[in-house]
Amino acid sequence: MNTAAVKAYCLAKPEAQEDYPFGTDVQVFKIAGKMFALLSQRAGQPIVNLKCDPNQAFMLRDLFAAVQPGYHMNKKHWNTVLLDGSIPRGELERMIDHSYALVLKGLTKKLRQRLELQYPADSLYAGL
Repeated sequence: MNTAAVKAYCLAKPEAQEDYPFGTDVQVFKIAGKMFALLSQRAGQPIVNLKCDPNQAFMLRDLFAAVQPGYHMNKKHWNTVLLDGSIPRGELERMIDHSYALVLKGLTKKLRQRLELQYPADSLYAGL
């Protein structure tokens, strides 16, 4: 997946919004004001930072050379994924789904319930 495909996939998530709180060179994707993906470049290489369950984060880092501890993020809960074409599209989409679902789970009960009434559960919690 290239940056345009990652951006499109993130924005297709229910209620996802794009923001630029860190400047124009870092696209931040949020649900209810909470970040689930950050798209930028590091040393000229496109990257995406994604939230991840700690156990899964370490497993993904072992499986894929393009998955590294979160750059400028909590390295226990975030991975940086190099968009170098080495990770299959379906796996990268699953990682985005997982990040989105983790952030969604952390929202207040009231916000979660509102979203759960509006959208099918599989579109919200596909990554869990």
